Amino acid sequence: MDTEERRRGILETARRDGSVDVNRLAGRFRVAKETIRRDLHALEEHGLVRRTHGGAYPVESAGFETTLAVRTTRHVPQKSRIAAAAADLLGDAETVFVDEGFTPKLVAEALPRDRQLTVVTASLAVATVLADAEKTSVLLLGGRVRGGTMATVDHWATRMLAGFVIDLAYIGANGISREYGLTTPDPAVSEVKAQAVRSARRRIFAGIHPKFGAVSFCRFADVGDFEAIVTDAGLPSAEAQRYSLLGPQMIRV
Repeated sequence: MDTEERRRGILETARRDGSVDVNRLAGRFRVAKETIRRDLHALEEHGLVRRTHGGAYPVESAGFETTLAVRTTRHVPQKSRIAAAAADLLGDAETVFVDEGFTPKLVAEALPRDRQLTVVTASLAVATVLADAEKTSVLLLGGRVRGGTMATVDHWATRMLAGFVIDLAYIGANGISREYGLTTPDPAVSEVKAQAVRSARRRIFAGIHPKFGAVSFCRFADVGDFEAIVTDAGLPSAEAQRYSLLGPQMIRV
């Protein structure tokens, strides 16, 4: 197996399993661990993976996106803390947009049930979570349903969303960087997110620290568009400070 074949195999494994480990890869491909580290470095240089201590995980791109089912198995404790902290920022908002994705779904679960709320969402999972909340009215955006994420997209969704003025939007992203802002792999998803940003008076990003520095295909917002960014303590404080200089309050939980 030559270098390119091995690197394709590494990338396929990362995308299938959600992450890869240097030791296991070295054993599987029968090469030195340093060779695997060079492979991961090369894949990272091409924006295909992000390295971690002892391994790497895949970066979502125009050609690859994890499903909602996969997302429910990764970084769950961190995502739960982030969601709770994001829900605490609700304030006096009466109308709320909740984005698609597992962390936004956890935000929906953490929203108060003892007050009147109107929640707008493109996510069937979010709508299901809130459907039995007596004091919550749920407006599900129409459109084409993407099977991997169970969320609606295309002009039906964006036109409906454009008709609302929303107090607060909880937004997710596949990547966030100081240079390129918030990004996502699919143009149709990007349009819905961009419209949610335009329709909302306040905006909060909630996402785990590996998303920081990652860049996907479609840009839909700038870091400065958000009043707060909620992430986990895995994001170094110095890096959080750099993001805060662009405008948002940085909250690490």
